[in-house]
Amino acid sequence: MADEKKSPKKGQINIELDEKIAEGIYSNLAIINHSVSEFVVDFVSVMPGTPKSKVKSRIILTPQHAKRLLKALGDNVARFEKAHGEIKDYEQPPIPLNFGPTGQA
Repeated sequence: MADEKKSPKKGQINIELDEKIAEGIYSNLAIINHSVSEFVVDFVSVMPGTPKSKVKSRIILTPQHAKRLLKALGDNVARFEKAHGEIKDYEQPPIPLNFGPTGQA
């Protein structure tokens, strides 16, 4: 019997996930900015009592992909809440954000 490799069907993409990326990165704050051509999402881990935090990951999306992400998150949150109940959103004081000194042109 010949060894058959699973190849993606037409129109499908084979996506690989290496061990380091599979571990994931914890984030409890997302900062979103945009320009005409892209959305930038910075994921930050803010620890209580610590005056400084670092961006742990930055994702840059086209506006079309940002809209797809918005829909996918909305669909997934709705399914989660249907299975587990409403996610409570606790009010928190705003976090003062400072990305360091402003550059000069």
